[in-house]
Amino acid sequence: MRSAIVLLLVMAAAMFAMAQTRTAKTLDIYLVDVEGGNSTLFVSPSGESLLIDTGNGGAAASRDADRIMAAVKDSGVKQIDHLITTHWHGDHFGGMEEFARRIPIREFIDHGPNVQPAQAADDFIQKVYPGLYGKAKHTIVKPGDKIPVAGLDVRVVASASEVLKTPLPGAGKPNPYCATFKPQEIDKTENAQSVASHITFGKFRMVHLGDLTVMREFDLMCPVNRLGTVDLFVVSHHGQPISNSEVLVHAIQPRVAILNNGTRKGGQPEAMKVLFSSPGLEDLWQLHFSLLSGQEYTVPGMFIANTVDEQPAAMPIAATAAPQPGPGAAPAPVHNGAAHWIKVSAQQDGSFSVTNGRNGFSKTYRAGRGPS
Repeated sequence: MRSAIVLLLVMAAAMFAMAQTRTAKTLDIYLVDVEGGNSTLFVSPSGESLLIDTGNGGAAASRDADRIMAAVKDSGVKQIDHLITTHWHGDHFGGMEEFARRIPIREFIDHGPNVQPAQAADDFIQKVYPGLYGKAKHTIVKPGDKIPVAGLDVRVVASASEVLKTPLPGAGKPNPYCATFKPQEIDKTENAQSVASHITFGKFRMVHLGDLTVMREFDLMCPVNRLGTVDLFVVSHHGQPISNSEVLVHAIQPRVAILNNGTRKGGQPEAMKVLFSSPGLEDLWQLHFSLLSGQEYTVPGMFIANTVDEQPAAMPIAATAAPQPGPGAAPAPVHNGAAHWIKVSAQQDGSFSVTNGRNGFSKTYRAGRGPS
C-alpha cells in the first residue's frame, strides 16, 4: 500500500513539473510600457526568465508593477530568475520594491555602487535593496560576464563605465564610423554606468544597452566593432540623442529597432535620423507616439503601441521641443489608463516576429538579413 502511495505521489509531482514546463520554442521578449523607463522581460524556451529594469517609483510604482506583472502573467512564468538593474536612476529601479512584493526574484544584478549622488537612490541602495537581495542572490557584473539563462547566451558588454575589450564571436572588424565620430562631453552620471547586454538565441542576436551614452558607445565600438551586427536593437536611452550615435547604431546594423520611449521622453529628431538612416534597418517600432518627434520623424501608427496621453484636436507636424531637464521641468502627462506592450518572438534560426499589443498588428522577419 505504501509503495502505491509513493508511486502516486511521484506521478503527481511529475505531472506538476510537466505542467510548469514551457513548451514554446521561441524566445519571447516583452517591452513593457513604463512611461519611458526601460522594462524588458525575456522568457527562454526553457521557461527561465530575465527582467531588465522595474520602472518608476513613487506614485507610479504600483502602476508600473501592474504593467510588468501583466506581461509576466501573459508569459506564464512564476518567478523572475534574473533581474538586471541597468543603473540607479529612478525610472529604472524605482518600482523594484513594489514589484518584488508581487513575485519571487532569485537573482539581483547591477553594476555596483551609485556614482551620481541622489537621496532617493542612496536611501534605496543602503536601506531597501539589501533586504531584497538578502533573501536571494546578488551579483555585481563586469564586462565579459555571462548571465546563466538556459538556452541563451547573455553577455555583459558594459558595466560601471567599463566596456568589453575582446570582440564577441564573429565580431571584431574595423568600424568605419569611428573616423567621423564627434566626441561629446564625458558623461559622469549613472547613465554611463549602465549594465549593457548582448543576447544570443541560436542565430538570433540582439542588444539592450540601457542608457549607455555616446562616449561609452565609442569606447565599446572603436576602433573595432566588438558587437558585430544584430537582428534587434532595443534603442538606448529611450531614443535620446545623448546616446544612439552612428558609431554604434550604423555599425551594428539592426534589422529592427524598438524605441522604449514615453510621450515626451525620447524620440528627438537627432536620434530618429540616426535610426532611420541605419544601413539595413527594415522597421522601427515605438512604445509611444513621441511629441518630441512629431509627425516628421515618427513611424506609421500601426508600429506604435501607445498613443499620446492627452490627445490634441490636431497633431502638429513639427516636433515639440524637449523640456529642459532639472527640478523646474514640466511633468510629463499622466498616463494611468490601459498600456500596451510590444512583444518579440524569436526562433533559433534567426527569424522573429514583432507584435503590437494595442492593435494586434504583427510582422515576421525571415531568417537572414534582407526584407521579410
